[in-house]
Amino acid sequence: MERRLGARATGLSSGETSVSAAVWGAGSTAVAAAIGACSYGMLAPNSTLFGPVIGRGPRDGHALYLTFDDGPSPSATEHILNTLEARGVPAAFFLLGRHVRMHPRIASRVGHTAHEIGNHTQRHAKLHLKGRRFIEAELRAAHASIQDVAGRAPRSFRAPHGYRNPTVHSVARELRYEIFGWTLGVWDSARPGAEEIRRRVRRGLKPGTIILLHDGDGYDPEGDRSQTAEALDGIIRDARELGYAFRPLGELLSHASEREALRC
Repeated sequence: MERRLGARATGLSSGETSVSAAVWGAGSTAVAAAIGACSYGMLAPNSTLFGPVIGRGPRDGHALYLTFDDGPSPSATEHILNTLEARGVPAAFFLLGRHVRMHPRIASRVGHTAHEIGNHTQRHAKLHLKGRRFIEAELRAAHASIQDVAGRAPRSFRAPHGYRNPTVHSVARELRYEIFGWTLGVWDSARPGAEEIRRRVRRGLKPGTIILLHDGDGYDPEGDRSQTAEALDGIIRDARELGYAFRPLGELLSHASEREALRC
Protein backbone atom coordinates (compact mmCIF):
# COMPACT_ATOMS: atom_id res chain seq x y z
CA MET A 1 0.00 0.00 0.00
CA GLU A 2 2.79 2.43 0.91
CA ARG A 3 4.60 1.66 -2.34
CA ARG A 4 1.47 2.36 -4.38
CA LEU A 5 0.87 5.61 -2.53
CA GLY A 6 4.51 6.64 -3.02
CA ALA A 7 4.30 6.14 -6.76
CA ARG A 8 0.98 8.02 -6.96
CA ALA A 9 2.28 10.88 -4.82
CA THR A 10 5.18 11.49 -7.18
CA GLY A 11 3.05 11.11 -10.26
CA LEU A 12 5.26 8.26 -11.52
CA SER A 13 4.44 4.67 -12.29
CA SER A 14 6.44 2.00 -10.53
CA GLY A 15 8.36 1.42 -13.75
CA GLU A 16 9.17 5.11 -14.09
CA THR A 17 10.25 5.19 -10.46
CA SER A 18 12.68 2.33 -11.13
CA VAL A 19 14.14 4.13 -14.17
CA SER A 20 14.59 7.34 -12.14
CA ALA A 21 16.33 5.42 -9.40
CA ALA A 22 18.64 3.79 -11.94
CA VAL A 23 19.48 7.16 -13.53
CA TRP A 24 20.14 8.66 -10.09
CA GLY A 25 22.36 5.73 -9.19
CA ALA A 26 24.33 6.02 -12.42
CA GLY A 27 24.76 9.74 -11.89
CA SER A 28 25.98 9.22 -8.34
CA THR A 29 28.45 6.60 -9.53
CA ALA A 30 29.78 8.95 -12.20
CA VAL A 31 30.22 11.75 -9.68
CA ALA A 32 31.99 9.41 -7.26
CA ALA A 33 34.27 8.21 -10.06
CA ALA A 34 35.10 11.79 -11.06
CA ILE A 35 35.89 12.72 -7.46
CA GLY A 36 38.07 9.63 -7.12
CA ALA A 37 39.97 10.43 -10.33
CA CYS A 38 40.51 14.03 -9.27
CA SER A 39 41.74 12.94 -5.84
CA TYR A 40 44.12 10.48 -7.44
CA GLY A 41 45.40 13.21 -9.75
CA MET A 42 46.03 15.51 -6.81
CA LEU A 43 47.64 13.05 -4.42
CA ALA A 44 49.44 10.41 -6.50
CA PRO A 45 52.99 11.66 -7.16
CA ASN A 46 53.21 10.20 -10.68
CA SER A 47 49.66 10.93 -11.87
CA THR A 48 49.52 12.58 -15.30
CA LEU A 49 45.87 13.67 -14.98
CA PHE A 50 46.83 17.35 -14.99
CA GLY A 51 49.93 17.15 -17.19
CA PRO A 52 53.20 15.28 -17.80
CA VAL A 53 55.12 13.90 -14.82
CA ILE A 54 58.43 12.02 -14.90
CA GLY A 55 58.12 9.22 -12.37
CA ARG A 56 60.84 6.84 -13.51
CA GLY A 57 63.57 6.35 -16.06
CA PRO A 58 63.90 3.75 -18.82
CA ARG A 59 63.06 0.20 -17.76
CA ASP A 60 65.30 -1.43 -20.36
CA GLY A 61 68.69 -0.73 -18.78
CA HIS A 62 70.40 -0.60 -15.42
CA ALA A 63 70.06 3.10 -14.62
CA LEU A 64 69.08 4.50 -11.22
CA TYR A 65 68.50 8.13 -10.24
CA LEU A 66 69.23 9.53 -6.77
CA THR A 67 67.16 12.50 -5.60
CA PHE A 68 67.05 14.42 -2.33
CA ASP A 69 64.23 16.65 -1.08
CA ASP A 70 63.81 19.41 1.52
CA GLY A 71 67.39 20.63 1.78
CA PRO A 72 69.77 22.10 2.24
CA SER A 73 70.39 21.32 5.89
CA PRO A 74 73.44 21.38 8.17
CA SER A 75 72.74 17.85 9.39
CA ALA A 76 73.06 16.01 6.09
CA THR A 77 73.62 17.94 2.85
CA GLU A 78 77.39 18.36 3.04
CA HIS A 79 77.91 14.78 4.22
CA ILE A 80 75.84 13.64 1.23
CA LEU A 81 77.81 15.85 -1.16
CA ASN A 82 81.08 14.43 0.17
CA THR A 83 79.87 10.85 -0.33
CA LEU A 84 78.60 11.56 -3.85
CA GLU A 85 81.92 13.16 -4.77
CA ALA A 86 83.95 10.31 -3.30
CA ARG A 87 81.87 7.69 -5.12
CA GLY A 88 81.52 9.61 -8.39
CA VAL A 89 77.71 9.54 -8.26
CA PRO A 90 75.38 12.18 -9.72
CA ALA A 91 72.22 13.22 -7.89
CA ALA A 92 69.45 15.81 -7.89
CA PHE A 93 68.54 18.15 -5.04
CA PHE A 94 65.01 19.56 -4.86
CA LEU A 95 65.63 22.60 -2.69
CA LEU A 96 63.34 24.60 -0.44
CA GLY A 97 63.72 28.33 -0.99
CA ARG A 98 63.40 29.07 2.72
CA HIS A 99 66.20 26.65 3.58
CA VAL A 100 68.37 28.01 0.79
CA ARG A 101 68.07 31.46 2.34
CA MET A 102 68.79 30.13 5.83
CA HIS A 103 71.81 28.05 4.79
CA PRO A 104 73.37 30.03 1.94
CA ARG A 105 76.86 28.54 2.20
CA ILE A 106 75.57 24.99 1.83
CA ALA A 107 73.15 26.01 -0.93
CA SER A 108 75.97 27.69 -2.80
CA ARG A 109 78.05 24.54 -2.57
CA VAL A 110 75.18 22.50 -4.06
CA GLY A 111 74.82 25.05 -6.83
CA HIS A 112 78.50 24.84 -7.73
CA THR A 113 78.42 21.10 -8.31
CA ALA A 114 77.27 19.26 -11.44
CA HIS A 115 74.25 17.85 -9.59
CA GLU A 116 70.79 18.73 -10.84
CA ILE A 117 68.91 21.25 -8.72
CA GLY A 118 65.14 21.59 -8.59
CA ASN A 119 62.43 23.72 -7.05
CA HIS A 120 60.54 22.22 -4.09
CA THR A 121 58.56 25.41 -3.20
CA GLN A 122 59.59 28.16 -0.84
CA ARG A 123 58.08 26.78 2.40
CA HIS A 124 57.22 23.12 1.73
CA ALA A 125 53.59 24.02 1.11
CA LYS A 126 50.96 21.43 0.18
CA LEU A 127 49.64 22.79 -3.10
CA HIS A 128 46.74 20.55 -4.11
CA LEU A 129 44.01 22.73 -2.52
CA LYS A 130 45.65 26.11 -3.18
CA GLY A 131 44.79 28.74 -5.77
CA ARG A 132 46.90 30.39 -8.41
CA ARG A 133 48.13 33.33 -6.33
CA PHE A 134 49.49 31.08 -3.58
CA ILE A 135 51.02 28.52 -5.95
CA GLU A 136 52.69 31.14 -8.12
CA ALA A 137 54.10 32.92 -5.07
CA GLU A 138 55.58 29.67 -3.69
CA LEU A 139 57.20 28.57 -6.93
CA ARG A 140 58.48 31.98 -8.00
CA ALA A 141 59.88 32.80 -4.55
CA ALA A 142 61.75 29.49 -4.45
CA HIS A 143 63.01 29.99 -8.00
CA ALA A 144 64.42 33.39 -7.05
CA SER A 145 65.95 32.07 -3.82
CA ILE A 146 67.70 29.21 -5.59
CA GLN A 147 68.94 31.36 -8.45
CA ASP A 148 70.17 34.15 -6.16
CA VAL A 149 71.92 31.96 -3.58
CA ALA A 150 72.85 28.73 -5.39
CA GLY A 151 73.77 30.63 -8.54
CA ARG A 152 71.76 28.48 -10.94
CA ALA A 153 68.15 28.52 -12.06
CA PRO A 154 66.29 25.24 -11.42
CA ARG A 155 64.96 23.34 -14.42
CA SER A 156 62.71 20.93 -12.58
CA PHE A 157 60.03 20.87 -9.91
CA ARG A 158 58.79 18.34 -7.40
CA ALA A 159 55.75 19.18 -5.29
CA PRO A 160 55.92 18.55 -1.54
CA HIS A 161 54.38 15.12 -0.92
CA GLY A 162 53.71 15.01 -4.69
CA TYR A 163 50.45 16.94 -4.15
CA ARG A 164 49.39 18.91 -7.24
CA ASN A 165 46.45 20.40 -9.10
CA PRO A 166 46.04 21.82 -12.64
CA THR A 167 47.35 25.25 -11.58
CA VAL A 168 50.61 23.72 -10.33
CA HIS A 169 51.22 22.37 -13.81
CA SER A 170 50.28 25.68 -15.41
CA VAL A 171 52.75 27.67 -13.27
CA ALA A 172 55.46 25.03 -13.74
CA ARG A 173 55.09 25.33 -17.50
CA GLU A 174 55.46 29.11 -17.27
CA LEU A 175 58.73 28.58 -15.41
CA ARG A 176 59.81 26.00 -18.04
CA TYR A 177 60.02 23.20 -15.47
CA GLU A 178 59.65 19.49 -15.92
CA ILE A 179 57.64 18.00 -13.04
CA PHE A 180 59.07 14.97 -11.25
CA GLY A 181 57.52 12.32 -9.09
CA TRP A 182 59.44 9.30 -7.87
CA THR A 183 59.51 5.52 -8.13
CA LEU A 184 60.83 4.50 -4.72
CA GLY A 185 60.26 6.32 -1.45
CA VAL A 186 61.50 4.59 1.70
CA TRP A 187 60.24 6.92 4.45
CA ASP A 188 63.76 7.85 5.46
CA SER A 189 62.24 11.04 6.89
CA ALA A 190 60.78 8.91 9.71
CA ARG A 191 64.39 8.15 10.77
CA PRO A 192 64.10 4.35 11.04
CA GLY A 193 67.90 3.97 11.26
CA ALA A 194 70.63 4.14 8.63
CA GLU A 195 70.76 0.38 8.06
CA GLU A 196 66.98 0.17 7.69
CA ILE A 197 67.00 2.99 5.13
CA ARG A 198 69.72 1.14 3.23
CA ARG A 199 67.77 -2.14 3.38
CA ARG A 200 64.56 -0.55 2.12
CA VAL A 201 66.32 0.99 -0.86
CA ARG A 202 68.11 -2.24 -1.79
CA ARG A 203 64.84 -4.18 -1.60
CA GLY A 204 63.02 -1.74 -3.91
CA LEU A 205 65.55 -1.27 -6.70
CA LYS A 206 64.44 -1.88 -10.28
CA PRO A 207 65.72 -0.53 -13.61
CA GLY A 208 64.83 3.12 -14.08
CA THR A 209 64.04 3.75 -10.42
CA ILE A 210 64.00 7.36 -9.23
CA ILE A 211 64.92 7.08 -5.55
CA LEU A 212 63.43 9.64 -3.16
CA LEU A 213 65.54 10.48 -0.11
CA HIS A 214 65.70 13.57 2.12
CA ASP A 215 68.65 15.77 3.00
CA GLY A 216 66.43 18.17 4.96
CA ASP A 217 63.24 18.39 6.99
CA GLY A 218 60.46 20.22 5.19
CA TYR A 219 59.06 21.63 8.41
CA ASP A 220 62.24 22.26 10.40
CA PRO A 221 65.30 23.98 8.88
CA GLU A 222 67.48 22.33 11.53
CA GLY A 223 65.80 18.91 11.26
CA ASP A 224 68.02 15.84 11.59
CA ARG A 225 68.58 13.87 8.39
CA SER A 226 71.92 12.39 9.43
CA GLN A 227 70.59 8.82 9.13
CA THR A 228 70.02 9.32 5.41
CA ALA A 229 73.51 10.72 5.02
CA GLU A 230 74.96 7.75 6.90
CA ALA A 231 73.00 5.28 4.77
CA LEU A 232 74.09 6.73 1.43
CA ASP A 233 77.47 5.03 1.01
CA GLY A 234 75.93 1.62 1.64
CA ILE A 235 73.06 2.39 -0.76
CA ILE A 236 75.55 3.18 -3.50
CA ARG A 237 77.63 0.06 -2.85
CA ASP A 238 74.54 -2.17 -2.78
CA ALA A 239 73.24 -0.79 -6.06
CA ARG A 240 76.55 -1.28 -7.81
CA GLU A 241 76.87 -4.83 -6.49
CA LEU A 242 73.47 -5.53 -8.06
CA GLY A 243 74.71 -4.25 -11.43
CA TYR A 244 73.09 -0.82 -11.41
CA ALA A 245 74.64 2.50 -12.41
CA PHE A 246 73.60 5.92 -11.16
CA ARG A 247 72.77 8.39 -13.90
CA PRO A 248 72.15 12.16 -13.88
CA LEU A 249 68.50 13.12 -13.56
CA GLY A 250 69.16 15.69 -16.28
CA GLU A 251 69.12 12.84 -18.81
CA LEU A 252 65.41 12.44 -18.15
CA LEU A 253 64.90 16.17 -18.65
CA SER A 254 66.53 15.83 -22.06
CA HIS A 255 64.31 12.89 -22.96
CA ALA A 256 61.21 14.81 -21.88
CA SER A 257 62.20 17.73 -24.13
CA GLU A 258 62.68 15.37 -27.05
CA ARG A 259 59.21 13.87 -26.53
CA GLU A 260 57.68 17.35 -26.37
CA ALA A 261 59.41 18.33 -29.61
CA LEU A 262 58.05 15.22 -31.33
CA ARG A 263 54.50 16.06 -30.19
CA CYS A 264 54.86 19.56 -31.65
